[in-house]
Amino acid sequence: MVEMLEIMLAAEGHEVITAGSTQEAVQRLEEQNPDLVISDIKIPKEGGIAVLRASLQKDRERPVIMVTAYASAESAVEAMKLGAYDYITKPFNVEELKLVVRNALERRGLILENQNLKKELRAQTGLAALIGGSTALANTKNLIARVAESASTVLITGESGTGKELAVRAIHTLSPRAEKPLLSINCGAMPEHLLESELFGHKKGSFTGAVADKPGLLEAAKGGTFFLDEVGEMPLPLQVKLVRAIQEREIRRVGDVVNVKVDVRFIAATNKDLTALVKEGLFREDLFYRLNVVSIEMPPLRVRREDIPVLAKHFLQKFAGAGQGIQGISPEAMRLLEEYRWPGNVRELENAVERAVVLETGKWISAENLPESCRLPSSDRTNLTLPPGGIDLEKKVEEIERRMITNALAMAGNSKKEAARLLSMNLRQFRYKLAKYDFK
Repeated sequence: MVEMLEIMLAAEGHEVITAGSTQEAVQRLEEQNPDLVISDIKIPKEGGIAVLRASLQKDRERPVIMVTAYASAESAVEAMKLGAYDYITKPFNVEELKLVVRNALERRGLILENQNLKKELRAQTGLAALIGGSTALANTKNLIARVAESASTVLITGESGTGKELAVRAIHTLSPRAEKPLLSINCGAMPEHLLESELFGHKKGSFTGAVADKPGLLEAAKGGTFFLDEVGEMPLPLQVKLVRAIQEREIRRVGDVVNVKVDVRFIAATNKDLTALVKEGLFREDLFYRLNVVSIEMPPLRVRREDIPVLAKHFLQKFAGAGQGIQGISPEAMRLLEEYRWPGNVRELENAVERAVVLETGKWISAENLPESCRLPSSDRTNLTLPPGGIDLEKKVEEIERRMITNALAMAGNSKKEAARLLSMNLRQFRYKLAKYDFK
């Protein structure tokens, strides 16, 4: 029967692989990955149902046609329930079998074509948020697309405002886990005990306020992606538990004695130098190596200056929209945007354009409505040479402080807490400076 089918299907133009037992068939599936399987119900060893299961486990969409005698029709029905494409009974009509094979392969082709189209669409939408055509960004996009297909843990590094979260979303969107959840947590945004409960969950009564069992975010992200934002801020005691979660894909809720398996892909991001933190004893070395399987560094805006006009126009369209009367950015304003170094990167540029849109009363964004830091001549931003006539040092220091505060607020999206962090101040000190210089 096998020889007859091989000759008949080869004559139809198909490449045919044969096997004489369940074990041999399963091995062929692993090695050859065929487009279609034809299997008798009754074959040596475990039988044709085992071949069906093995095929479905490797590729749910691959059609499997079962061949059976009239006396074993119940087995064929069982095979259909398990996911077989079709079955034929012996003795069978050769033309009927050819038609079933042809229809099955056409269906297979349509499914693969649909999957490829979806993959291309995800690639377009997933990477579309990373705007720009510079070489630096193009290289980053290519790396993201390659990494997305794998299940590897990814560490995304880069300065604040470079688009690390957009990269995370692109990886998830392009990955096989795209239909599952993408959940995240900011590792520096809450106290240690709350962070642990949010990540791993807790049992009822494990601490004050734990009035019911609560699954953690890692459990809730089942089958999807979990994003650890600002992972460099995670307290050391929690880093130990995170190492186990990544290595074993297993967690334990706060107050529980039972381990729970988790199926997530980990992506972490930080704007800190983790290798330096490891040397200082502030970040576990074993956690660093488990996170740093694949590293993606987001390029700062100053090394992709050709993207500034594209980004500025994108943000203008985003904030001005239709009916605002603003037609574009004046040449002088665009020149200033292109010359500025953007320490806050894309986020700072976005804030600058939004500010200009709010303040602009004409049809074109003018230079005067850009932030003061953008309008300063390049020499004023960096020149610390003492002029011949000397300076009033106190006023110069105040001027510099005022500029730095303005820049920090712009980079932080007017978040006082984040701006204070950027200037290495506590919030009380930063508020004192705001009051001193009459910031609103």
